[in-house]
Amino acid sequence: MQIQFEAKEATIKLVYYGPALSGKTTNLRSLHDMTKPESRGRLMTLETRDDRTLFFDVLPFIFRPEDGEGRPSMPNNITLRVKIYTVPGQVIHGSTRKLLLQGADGVVFVADAQRNQAQANTDSFLNLRDNLNELGIAIKDIPLVIQFNKRDLDDSRSPQDIEDLAARGREPVYWASAIAGDGVLESFFALLHLTWLRLDRSHNLSEMLGIESHRFIELTARQLGVEMNFDTLCERAVSGSLERRSML
Repeated sequence: MQIQFEAKEATIKLVYYGPALSGKTTNLRSLHDMTKPESRGRLMTLETRDDRTLFFDVLPFIFRPEDGEGRPSMPNNITLRVKIYTVPGQVIHGSTRKLLLQGADGVVFVADAQRNQAQANTDSFLNLRDNLNELGIAIKDIPLVIQFNKRDLDDSRSPQDIEDLAARGREPVYWASAIAGDGVLESFFALLHLTWLRLDRSHNLSEMLGIESHRFIELTARQLGVEMNFDTLCERAVSGSLERRSML
């Protein structure tokens, strides 16, 4: 997390990771389309001729929490920005993936739910683990959400298959069809919630920004112009745990 006291701004960095063509860029495009223009920045992409993201996408969200009457409610009027990046899935861009992981506060792993992509998912997840290790971060120590995308396709894995896979880990797991916008908000807010809790412990974000932890999801969702709350995140998860900080 970056904190610039002179600019009165705090920035959280989230990274969407996964194999090539799993739907990372589609997630960002859907997030962009589903949020209020005044609360989002410009979606930037850099693509090759075959429409794959070559380096990264970045979608900065801007949160300026307000009270019930629309007035700023933050001490020192600090603005919270959330910048979202995707990494290139192609094997040849391994160094770029590791570079984009530097300084990441949380990760969404976008897996391809098609049956014939199981090995690609495994290879990409192991690559994520290895790159984090090289950066001095254990994968268990970074907020992580797993999304199985492309559930709308006929050859996608069955719900039981995904439930069995999800039961092996502790990370929250979500189904998604990013092209239709299904599961996109849930994956994003689940990661944002886990990231907030971790950063709140290390940086006292609740005190710094004037946002109580138990209200963070509701407040940020309202700022973005969408409906989402903690109970919805839990209900729509295939498996995994979303820790909830007790009310302050």
